[in-house]
Amino acid sequence: MDLDTLRFGPDGLIPGIVQDRAGAIRMVAFLNRESLQLTLDSGYVTFWSRSRQALWTKGESSGNRLKLVQIRPDCDGDALLILADPEGPTCHRGTESCFDGDPNDQVTQSWPATLPWLGRLEALLTSRKAQADLAGSYTQKLFAQGVDRIAKKVVEEAGEVILAAKNDNREDFLGEAADLIFHLDMLLLERGASLLDVVEVLHRRHAERTGGPA
Repeated sequence: MDLDTLRFGPDGLIPGIVQDRAGAIRMVAFLNRESLQLTLDSGYVTFWSRSRQALWTKGESSGNRLKLVQIRPDCDGDALLILADPEGPTCHRGTESCFDGDPNDQVTQSWPATLPWLGRLEALLTSRKAQADLAGSYTQKLFAQGVDRIAKKVVEEAGEVILAAKNDNREDFLGEAADLIFHLDMLLLERGASLLDVVEVLHRRHAERTGGPA
Protein backbone atom coordinates (compact mmCIF):
# COMPACT_ATOMS: atom_id res chain seq x y z
CA MET A 1 0.00 0.00 0.00
CA ASP A 2 1.25 3.46 -0.94
CA LEU A 3 0.67 5.62 2.13
CA ASP A 4 1.25 8.75 0.05
CA THR A 5 -2.04 8.14 -1.79
CA LEU A 6 -4.02 8.34 1.47
CA ARG A 7 -5.64 11.52 2.74
CA PHE A 8 -4.85 11.85 6.44
CA GLY A 9 -6.82 14.53 8.28
CA PRO A 10 -5.41 17.82 9.61
CA ASP A 11 -4.57 15.98 12.82
CA GLY A 12 -2.63 13.36 10.83
CA LEU A 13 -5.23 10.66 11.44
CA ILE A 14 -7.39 8.45 9.26
CA PRO A 15 -10.35 6.36 10.48
CA GLY A 16 -10.08 2.58 10.28
CA ILE A 17 -13.16 0.35 10.22
CA VAL A 18 -12.31 -3.19 11.33
CA GLN A 19 -14.32 -6.00 9.76
CA ASP A 20 -13.91 -9.75 10.23
CA ARG A 21 -14.10 -12.32 7.43
CA ALA A 22 -17.72 -13.06 8.25
CA GLY A 23 -18.61 -9.46 7.44
CA ALA A 24 -19.20 -8.26 11.00
CA ILE A 25 -17.96 -4.75 11.88
CA ARG A 26 -15.79 -5.16 14.97
CA MET A 27 -14.70 -1.62 15.84
CA VAL A 28 -13.69 1.81 14.57
CA ALA A 29 -10.54 3.66 15.61
CA PHE A 30 -7.93 6.00 14.15
CA LEU A 31 -4.51 5.44 12.63
CA ASN A 32 -1.65 7.75 11.76
CA ARG A 33 1.13 7.01 9.29
CA GLU A 34 3.31 5.37 11.94
CA SER A 35 0.58 3.06 13.27
CA LEU A 36 -0.49 2.14 9.74
CA GLN A 37 3.08 1.27 8.76
CA LEU A 38 3.47 -0.74 11.96
CA THR A 39 0.24 -2.60 11.14
CA LEU A 40 1.58 -3.50 7.70
CA ASP A 41 5.00 -4.50 9.05
CA SER A 42 3.83 -6.54 12.07
CA GLY A 43 0.68 -8.09 10.65
CA TYR A 44 -1.34 -6.98 13.67
CA VAL A 45 -3.62 -3.94 13.68
CA THR A 46 -2.16 -0.95 15.50
CA PHE A 47 -3.98 2.34 16.09
CA TRP A 48 -3.17 5.78 17.39
CA SER A 49 -4.82 6.43 20.76
CA ARG A 50 -6.08 10.01 20.82
CA SER A 51 -6.65 9.89 24.58
CA ARG A 52 -3.16 8.62 25.40
CA GLN A 53 -1.44 10.21 22.43
CA ALA A 54 0.41 6.97 21.82
CA LEU A 55 0.55 3.94 19.55
CA TRP A 56 -1.87 1.23 20.56
CA THR A 57 -1.69 -2.33 19.22
CA LYS A 58 -5.14 -3.83 19.73
CA GLY A 59 -4.93 -6.68 22.26
CA GLU A 60 -1.51 -5.75 23.62
CA SER A 61 -2.82 -6.16 27.18
CA SER A 62 -5.86 -8.44 26.73
CA GLY A 63 -4.33 -10.75 24.11
CA ASN A 64 -7.35 -10.20 21.87
CA ARG A 65 -5.33 -9.07 18.87
CA LEU A 66 -6.52 -8.36 15.34
CA LYS A 67 -4.49 -10.30 12.79
CA LEU A 68 -4.33 -8.31 9.58
CA VAL A 69 -5.74 -9.84 6.40
CA GLN A 70 -6.12 -6.84 4.12
CA ILE A 71 -6.47 -3.05 4.14
CA ARG A 72 -8.59 -1.26 1.55
CA PRO A 73 -8.87 2.53 1.31
CA ASP A 74 -12.19 4.00 0.27
CA CYS A 75 -12.70 5.79 -3.04
CA ASP A 76 -11.43 9.10 -1.64
CA GLY A 77 -8.53 7.61 0.27
CA ASP A 78 -9.66 9.20 3.52
CA ALA A 79 -10.94 6.08 5.32
CA LEU A 80 -9.72 2.50 5.63
CA LEU A 81 -11.55 -0.82 5.69
CA ILE A 82 -9.36 -3.19 7.69
CA LEU A 83 -10.13 -6.88 7.20
CA ALA A 84 -8.78 -8.85 10.16
CA ASP A 85 -9.00 -12.18 11.97
CA PRO A 86 -9.89 -11.41 15.60
CA GLU A 87 -8.09 -13.45 18.22
CA GLY A 88 -10.90 -13.17 20.76
CA PRO A 89 -13.55 -10.56 21.62
CA THR A 90 -12.86 -7.13 20.18
CA CYS A 91 -14.72 -4.81 22.56
CA HIS A 92 -13.34 -3.93 26.00
CA ARG A 93 -16.72 -5.10 27.38
CA GLY A 94 -15.82 -8.65 26.35
CA THR A 95 -18.29 -8.72 23.45
CA GLU A 96 -17.40 -9.80 19.92
CA SER A 97 -17.99 -6.31 18.53
CA CYS A 98 -18.14 -2.77 19.85
CA PHE A 99 -21.47 -2.60 18.01
CA ASP A 100 -23.09 -5.62 19.67
CA GLY A 101 -26.53 -4.61 20.88
CA ASP A 102 -29.13 -6.06 23.16
CA PRO A 103 -29.50 -9.78 22.26
CA ASN A 104 -33.25 -9.40 22.88
CA ASP A 105 -33.53 -6.57 20.37
CA GLN A 106 -35.38 -7.89 17.34
CA VAL A 107 -33.27 -5.74 15.01
CA THR A 108 -30.17 -7.77 15.92
CA GLN A 109 -31.97 -10.94 14.91
CA SER A 110 -32.25 -9.90 11.27
CA TRP A 111 -30.64 -11.88 8.42
CA PRO A 112 -27.58 -9.61 7.88
CA ALA A 113 -26.94 -9.35 11.62
CA THR A 114 -27.03 -13.08 12.31
CA LEU A 115 -24.92 -14.24 9.34
CA PRO A 116 -21.60 -13.25 10.97
CA TRP A 117 -22.28 -15.89 13.62
CA LEU A 118 -21.46 -18.50 10.97
CA GLY A 119 -17.98 -17.02 10.91
CA ARG A 120 -17.67 -17.43 14.66
CA LEU A 121 -18.89 -21.03 14.40
CA GLU A 122 -16.27 -21.70 11.73
CA ALA A 123 -13.58 -20.17 13.93
CA LEU A 124 -14.64 -22.52 16.73
CA LEU A 125 -14.54 -25.52 14.40
CA THR A 126 -11.08 -24.45 13.21
CA SER A 127 -9.84 -24.47 16.80
CA ARG A 128 -11.38 -27.93 17.33
CA LYS A 129 -9.65 -29.16 14.18
CA ALA A 130 -6.31 -27.97 15.53
CA GLN A 131 -6.99 -30.04 18.66
CA ALA A 132 -8.21 -33.15 16.81
CA ASP A 133 -8.09 -36.10 19.21
CA LEU A 134 -9.93 -39.43 19.24
CA ALA A 135 -10.39 -38.94 22.99
CA GLY A 136 -11.67 -35.37 22.69
CA SER A 137 -15.04 -33.74 22.05
CA TYR A 138 -17.41 -34.89 19.33
CA THR A 139 -15.93 -32.50 16.75
CA GLN A 140 -12.36 -33.27 17.81
CA LYS A 141 -13.03 -37.00 17.42
CA LEU A 142 -14.65 -36.49 14.03
CA PHE A 143 -11.76 -34.37 12.76
CA ALA A 144 -9.34 -37.01 14.04
CA GLN A 145 -11.15 -39.68 12.00
CA GLY A 146 -10.52 -37.74 8.79
CA VAL A 147 -12.27 -36.84 5.58
CA ASP A 148 -13.99 -40.18 4.91
CA ARG A 149 -15.79 -40.21 8.25
CA ILE A 150 -16.78 -36.54 8.01
CA ALA A 151 -18.02 -37.02 4.44
CA LYS A 152 -20.12 -39.98 5.60
CA LYS A 153 -21.74 -37.75 8.24
CA VAL A 154 -22.58 -35.16 5.57
CA VAL A 155 -24.32 -37.85 3.52
CA GLU A 156 -26.21 -39.07 6.60
CA GLU A 157 -27.32 -35.56 7.54
CA ALA A 158 -28.39 -34.78 3.97
CA GLY A 159 -30.62 -37.84 4.09
CA GLU A 160 -32.10 -36.70 7.38
CA VAL A 161 -32.87 -33.29 5.87
CA ILE A 162 -34.73 -34.92 2.97
CA LEU A 163 -36.77 -37.11 5.32
CA ALA A 164 -37.58 -34.18 7.61
CA ALA A 165 -38.65 -32.07 4.63
CA LYS A 166 -41.35 -34.65 3.88
CA ASN A 167 -42.82 -34.35 7.36
CA ASP A 168 -44.89 -31.45 8.64
CA ASN A 169 -42.55 -30.52 11.47
CA ARG A 170 -40.68 -27.25 10.95
CA GLU A 171 -38.56 -27.63 14.08
CA ASP A 172 -37.26 -31.05 13.07
CA PHE A 173 -36.58 -29.87 9.52
CA LEU A 174 -34.60 -26.83 10.67
CA GLY A 175 -32.71 -28.93 13.20
CA GLU A 176 -31.63 -31.41 10.54
CA ALA A 177 -30.67 -28.55 8.18
CA ALA A 178 -28.52 -27.07 10.95
CA ASP A 179 -26.81 -30.45 11.44
CA LEU A 180 -26.11 -30.62 7.71
CA ILE A 181 -24.54 -27.15 7.58
CA PHE A 182 -22.48 -27.93 10.69
CA HIS A 183 -21.02 -31.11 9.21
CA LEU A 184 -20.60 -29.58 5.74
CA ASP A 185 -18.52 -26.81 7.31
CA MET A 186 -16.40 -29.45 9.03
CA LEU A 187 -15.83 -31.16 5.68
CA LEU A 188 -14.86 -27.86 4.05
CA LEU A 189 -12.34 -27.14 6.80
CA GLU A 190 -10.96 -30.67 6.58
CA ARG A 191 -10.26 -30.06 2.89
CA GLY A 192 -8.62 -26.69 3.56
CA ALA A 193 -11.64 -24.63 2.45
CA SER A 194 -14.26 -22.43 4.09
CA LEU A 195 -17.88 -21.34 3.83
CA LEU A 196 -16.48 -18.07 2.45
CA ASP A 197 -14.95 -19.97 -0.47
CA VAL A 198 -18.40 -21.37 -1.26
CA VAL A 199 -19.92 -17.89 -1.10
CA GLU A 200 -17.26 -16.61 -3.49
CA VAL A 201 -18.19 -19.35 -5.98
CA LEU A 202 -21.85 -18.32 -5.74
CA HIS A 203 -20.89 -14.68 -6.28
CA ARG A 204 -18.79 -15.55 -9.31
CA ARG A 205 -21.52 -17.70 -10.85
CA HIS A 206 -24.06 -14.94 -10.35
CA ALA A 207 -21.78 -12.41 -12.01
CA GLU A 208 -21.13 -14.74 -14.96
CA ARG A 209 -24.81 -15.41 -15.51
CA THR A 210 -26.06 -11.86 -15.12
CA GLY A 211 -23.11 -10.09 -16.71
CA GLY A 212 -22.95 -7.78 -13.71
CA PRO A 213 -21.13 -7.55 -10.40
CA ALA A 214 -21.44 -10.40 -7.91
